[in-house]
Amino acid sequence: MPDRHAPRDPRRKILSQARIGPTLRRARGRRRVVFTNGVFDLLHPGHVRLLAAARAMGDLLVVGINTDASVRRLKGPERPFIGQKDRAFMLAALESVDYVVTFAQDTPARLIATVAPDVLVKGGDWSPDAIVGREVVEARGGRVVRVPLAKGHSTTRIASKVRGKR
Repeated sequence: MPDRHAPRDPRRKILSQARIGPTLRRARGRRRVVFTNGVFDLLHPGHVRLLAAARAMGDLLVVGINTDASVRRLKGPERPFIGQKDRAFMLAALESVDYVVTFAQDTPARLIATVAPDVLVKGGDWSPDAIVGREVVEARGGRVVRVPLAKGHSTTRIASKVRGKR
């Protein structure tokens, strides 16, 4: 008999956009759904803090991540450093994350409409007007929360350090 306290296989937490909607419909009304998104290219303490803070705002945390093609369009040809399958797996392995969904568009607007979160979370570096999906979430009675960034932690800083550009 499986141990109900054993960690879930992270791969089971990675869902397609087509599967996340029906999965969350079963939880809707009984559980508060939180959503955040990003590239999560080089996972660092700032990401982990953001995800833990987001998870504390509800009962289920859904994390959207850009596909590799989307990252290249947004960040340039040298990115991502880590492929989307590996990024999704690492995020899914975190206890704070309930589901990971990749999206190929440049913004998560379509995914946010599908997830229909009660809470939309972004890092404090995003101005309220720049947060994609804000209007959709607020129109449904949800809220948008900006989490302060963890000082000294950024993918850009890590990449510069690795390249020897400190």
